[in-house]
Amino acid sequence: MRVAVVIVAAGTGSRFGGEPKQFRRLGGAPLLSWSCHTLARHPGVSDLIVVVPAEVEKRPPGWLVEVADEVVAGGETRRESVALGLAAVPDRSEFVLVHDGARPFVTPSLIGRVIDAGREGPAIPGLQITDTVKMIDDGSRILATLDRDRLRTVQTPQAFPTSLLSELHLRAEQEATPATDDAALAERFGVPVRVIDGDPVNLKITTRADFALAEWLVAGGHTRRAGVEPPPPED
Repeated sequence: MRVAVVIVAAGTGSRFGGEPKQFRRLGGAPLLSWSCHTLARHPGVSDLIVVVPAEVEKRPPGWLVEVADEVVAGGETRRESVALGLAAVPDRSEFVLVHDGARPFVTPSLIGRVIDAGREGPAIPGLQITDTVKMIDDGSRILATLDRDRLRTVQTPQAFPTSLLSELHLRAEQEATPATDDAALAERFGVPVRVIDGDPVNLKITTRADFALAEWLVAGGHTRRAGVEPPPPED
């Protein structure tokens, strides 16, 4: 089974202070290049499609041209960007992983586990919650304490049959359905999705504090010990 990967990195960095964080240097290389190189090197991955802002797609950096099979301009929302990436997936790839470019430290072992789980149907990685979680009302008063044993914070990459995910995005476009991830579309349209164990090092960088943590993980060798090799430094 051929596996394509769509890396979504078309954001503008609005929650990062207006700076496109995916091209900020992390450990001597652009943040986005970390996940690109890890996924491109994985033996289970056949095709790599990277979705970037339109101005980057017009003049992509050399390292991105070398590592990606296709560089695609994204849309106004994450869902639109995923759909544009899916349109570039070769017909021969019957199975697809969707990964957030803001997660630079995806590990080879996690990629392998998601691919294996995805052979049995849609699958996503997730982490158990250790904090107590409260549900509140509009006045910030507690309504309930949720059972954290049944809660997960989900990650990417998320695995789907290519034809199924393309159909979900088509329906979402027709019905103007928003989604923060692809599993949310599956949930919306009644498609079961299995959650497997994620990886704590698979950090999502949203804020500058997250970026500082990522720099600490690299400097301290924590990412190498997790199996994540740094990309070649950009000149």
